[in-house]
Amino acid sequence: MAGLLDKRLWIVSGKGGVGKTTIAAALALASVRAGRRTLVCEVNTQERVSRILELPEAGPEVKLLEENLWAVDVRPQEAMREYGLMVLRFETLYKTVFENRLVRYFLRFIPSLQELVLLGKILFHLQEKLPDGRWKYDTLVLDAPATGHAISFLSVPQVLLQTIPPGPMTREALKMRDLLVDPSVTAAVLVALPEEMPVNEALELHSALRDRVHIRTHAAVLNQAFPERFTEADLEALAGHPELKRVAQAHHDRASQAVLAGTKLERNLHAPVYTVPRLFVPRFGRDAVETVMGHLNAMVTGGTGA
Repeated sequence: MAGLLDKRLWIVSGKGGVGKTTIAAALALASVRAGRRTLVCEVNTQERVSRILELPEAGPEVKLLEENLWAVDVRPQEAMREYGLMVLRFETLYKTVFENRLVRYFLRFIPSLQELVLLGKILFHLQEKLPDGRWKYDTLVLDAPATGHAISFLSVPQVLLQTIPPGPMTREALKMRDLLVDPSVTAAVLVALPEEMPVNEALELHSALRDRVHIRTHAAVLNQAFPERFTEADLEALAGHPELKRVAQAHHDRASQAVLAGTKLERNLHAPVYTVPRLFVPRFGRDAVETVMGHLNAMVTGGTGA
């Protein structure tokens, strides 16, 4: 299977709390290790990628964190200004229009405008080029919102094309939609825990991305899975040690649950599933993210799930 390095926009999403930001950070590091200029985008949230990588916060402007790794927290107010400048071209005209209190009041009633400008800024960075014509960023990793909001967020271009008359906004929406649905550019990575609800939500997200947004699921990550360490024979051997057997049985049951979850994802997604084991560390920081990265290298370079 082709790896993520064949794509430029990696969209990471899943149910809230499944560790998608950790996966996004690990994939960004893997991209950097492959020698690619990489931009990580978070969307209107408290920055987490820079924190778990033990690097300075980026803020709303693109910031170089370390060699070949940039980050930005895309926020509505700053994105609105950049969008206005991109469309209107001149800052004085932007101030006349977008900083007019009456105009700003009516802008609130344009459907999905905030999501449009957030997504527009992200996709603007995807298309930026260096003076020599190369892409400014070889890889853009989007730490997307959680499942329901992700669908609404990524559907905005299509919704606008269907609801507003032709004009500058629809032209921008068309360009955004074409980038999102292009399988040579964009790939979705879905993250789940080895539990029924996160797995089901990942499957629902896959169906919605496919049917409503037309974005292809490249792979899934089964995060925080317990590895199989105790066989049935091991459990029998611990029969005379009830406390030890109880602990071993609990671990065995969690490992079995992870196997079932991975199988369910593979059968329904028709895409590889990569397993990241649960890490028992006193503090989850850069070292832990690099360990996670090691389990995802095959996804990036091309290979089967584990």
